[in-house]
Amino acid sequence: MQKLNLPNINYKVKNSENKVLIFDNLRKKYLVLTPEEWVRQHFIHYLIGKKRYPESLIALEKQLVINNRKKRTDILIFNKNGKPEIIVECKAPSIKITQDTFDQIARYNLKLNANYLIVTNGLQHFYCKMDFEKETYIFLKDIPSYN
Repeated sequence: MQKLNLPNINYKVKNSENKVLIFDNLRKKYLVLTPEEWVRQHFIHYLIGKKRYPESLIALEKQLVINNRKKRTDILIFNKNGKPEIIVECKAPSIKITQDTFDQIARYNLKLNANYLIVTNGLQHFYCKMDFEKETYIFLKDIPSYN
């Protein structure tokens, strides 16, 4: 798998039915190792290891309904009160991050009202803080660590 612009991680992989699987520590199961999953696993480790977000506040592939269609957030982090704090949208490294990607995560946030949005393809990371009054987001150099 491709080297990413994220810290290296310790990971377990195995082969099953001609597929490579990676172990997801949060869900406690093996998942098909797609390029997007490679990015998600690295970003989860970054959030927990470097930014100190507790595993108990992180949900993966949380379902939501938008315009009667089922969607899933890649990574959703809750605050201490159980409200959505950060939404992370992961793309494969080969996927260029475009306005469409930001539109996708912004649509999710119309439902969730998180304070921060992150879009990453493992090579580039965009961190945004919501400005709900102006209905826009402000780009940041990084996201705050958990406190």
